[in-house]
Amino acid sequence: MSSLNGPIFMVASMAGFAAEDALIKTLAVHLPIGQIGIFLGVGGVLVFAILARLQGHSLLDRQALRGAVLLRTLAEVFAVVFMLLGIALAPLSVVTAVLQAMPLTVTLAAALFLREPVGWRRWSAIVIGFIGVLMIVRPGASGFDPYVLLPLGAVVALTVRDLATRRVPASVASIQVSGWGFAAAIPGGVILLVLAGDPAVMPTAADWGLQALALLAGILGYVALVQATRVGEIGLTTPFRYSRLVFGMMIGVVVFGERPDLLTLAGAVLIVAAGLYTLTREMRLRRRVLPR
Repeated sequence: MSSLNGPIFMVASMAGFAAEDALIKTLAVHLPIGQIGIFLGVGGVLVFAILARLQGHSLLDRQALRGAVLLRTLAEVFAVVFMLLGIALAPLSVVTAVLQAMPLTVTLAAALFLREPVGWRRWSAIVIGFIGVLMIVRPGASGFDPYVLLPLGAVVALTVRDLATRRVPASVASIQVSGWGFAAAIPGGVILLVLAGDPAVMPTAADWGLQALALLAGILGYVALVQATRVGEIGLTTPFRYSRLVFGMMIGVVVFGERPDLLTLAGAVLIVAAGLYTLTREMRLRRRVLPR
């Protein structure tokens, strides 16, 4: 199998997720954002329930309400709330750029809470990445947009989710975890509806079509991501996760008329550079500890 298959699947996955974000942002003009989340959650659960059944598993499992799995799902609920609000209210290019800091926050949290060793080089990369985030968010600056803090909330929640995932028992199938992740969009959407006080709106035929496309893009993105991790070498495939930044920026500029300024672009470059360095450093350290 070609070594390019992993990167190709990864780029396709990131394109799918970027398309899903764009469709959600488009729909948020016509529909309450919480209602969109509920639709995506219900649709995703139905699809993954079928996939799980085909693999001999069920989403109706007591393990979903225990320990690390429950913590992961709760974190996913908060991630949905912050992510949907961020997509709807903040520039898509900014949301996409801030989300790229997640590998750095996972490394930071793993060092602080799981006592994983992190050397001074990766600590330096984390600091540089967070400087990039500050360049994008710019708290305290004139014209500060508080909505750009929403993707930061999503990053925190997704970091908790990823740490909890490391503690999920091996007896829990990946397809089950994925299904429960989609299910988290349902209570997340309900929370948004209640907080906003928006009544549900009957979607038009066009809205139904866009929602279906968003669901399809998200599911295809997930399937491509799974394939990328299965057939590709980690060191070669993982850097292509940052292609989502390219897609997000392009969609923001072309579709939504956004104009990221030089400081935002420079911050995004710092985040990506820090993330790539952290990845290469981790790969190098893993090779050192492998038995010869």
